[in-house]
Amino acid sequence: MQAEDLLKLVTWQMPFGKYKGRIIADLPGHYLNWFAREGFPEGEIGRLLALMQEMDHNGLKPLLAPLRGTR
Repeated sequence: MQAEDLLKLVTWQMPFGKYKGRIIADLPGHYLNWFAREGFPEGEIGRLLALMQEMDHNGLKPLLAPLRGTR
């Protein structure tokens, strides 16, 4: 993980699927967990989704709050 990945979590939008257009940090846990079970997509979006799932699973989402003002 790079420090700028955290900023990407609060600025990048989901590019496909049921939650297309939603900020990655705002994706529901059940959706992130589905990816964890079924497999994350390849590339940077998959890496960011995996990071967000790990943060959500471990209760670390509040750490992103200060970054939301930097959009």
